Amino acid sequence: MRKPLSLAVALCASMLLPAQAEPLKVYILAGQSNMEGHAHVDTFAHVASDPASKSLAALMLDGSGKPRTAEHTWISYLGAKNGEDSLLEGKLTTGFGAPVRGPKIGPEYTFGLTLEKRMSNPILLIKTAWGGRSLSTNFRPPSAGPYKLNDWQIENAKKSGKSVEENEAKIATKAGVEYRQMVAHVKDVLANIKRVYPDYDPKQGYELAGFVWFQGWNDMCDKHTYPNRDAPDGYDAYSTVLGHFIRDVRKDLDAPNLPFVIGVMGQSGIIDEKSTLAYPQRMQNFRNAQAAPAELPEFKDNVHVVLTEKYWDPELGAIDDKWEKLKGIKQGLKGKKGMSKEELNAAGEAAQNKLFTPDELKLKELAMSNAGYHYLGSAKILGNIGIAFADALVPAETK
Repeated sequence: MRKPLSLAVALCASMLLPAQAEPLKVYILAGQSNMEGHAHVDTFAHVASDPASKSLAALMLDGSGKPRTAEHTWISYLGAKNGEDSLLEGKLTTGFGAPVRGPKIGPEYTFGLTLEKRMSNPILLIKTAWGGRSLSTNFRPPSAGPYKLNDWQIENAKKSGKSVEENEAKIATKAGVEYRQMVAHVKDVLANIKRVYPDYDPKQGYELAGFVWFQGWNDMCDKHTYPNRDAPDGYDAYSTVLGHFIRDVRKDLDAPNLPFVIGVMGQSGIIDEKSTLAYPQRMQNFRNAQAAPAELPEFKDNVHVVLTEKYWDPELGAIDDKWEKLKGIKQGLKGKKGMSKEELNAAGEAAQNKLFTPDELKLKELAMSNAGYHYLGSAKILGNIGIAFADALVPAETK
């Protein structure tokens, strides 16, 4: 029996229609300078040349050896350049790291590329990061309460002749500024997705799928906010405010179960008897404080910790230690009287040749583009950290 013509045409037409588009997966990344990312693309050469980084190189580089551009991942990055707001948007590729002396990458690069390999959904990354910002002040969340001066600030206020209230009001203007900018930017992008991802169809919808927090250096170094840093509980206040931060992010973005990742600081690697850190106990105390919120019952199974110490490169770290030693030697030479510029240069070069082998100097040039607190500006280190962040939210076996 022949089907009615109208039904046959309808069946043919339905076969030509595209399948319902999968929802857009949205991931938020926030923090300070290491979320900005200071790994220059020049250090990709080290990733490509290191046999131990074969899989990382395959992720980051295309068939011609050039940095890969994502196929279905977009990014909106709000930060600052030369003190002014900086907004970068487009398809994920290199150049979405710190917007100075680049192009650079941060963890967003391999984070996005890894997620893209593991899911067919289109992906949107919303990144907000500013260097030199603290959680106690700049990213202070609303439920942590108003900023209160610490004892050192109170004493300074008295010495300056200004009242505690005046000084508190002045600092309060900075409290929570980056938190509010972060939330406002996320909401702005979600209200204007097509600006970043032109092919977005509102019918497909979006899902807030994860939040990555990578911050800490300024708080760890703040001896006035945390006066007992060498005590096991010296950074408990950081843990408390980070708990408020997680709750407030979920509340303000109307995402009560938003999966959250805490990137625990890992500069200089695992702390043990071989560690060259000048303040190992202090660093470990702070790392413990960063990880602590994940142990709270309310955050069980939806707040994850990534120990970035695992991705430090000991070989590069040892070279950096020598470089810092060389800087000290050169500074000491400058203090000597009666040495000409030529003599200073010759003495500095002699010290360098004594400390380094030619291969070490070559590796430094190839693999490092910044200081130790910025994970040596190494694409290998930050690239592996980005993958670890992705693993925490979308494990490799997840499709």
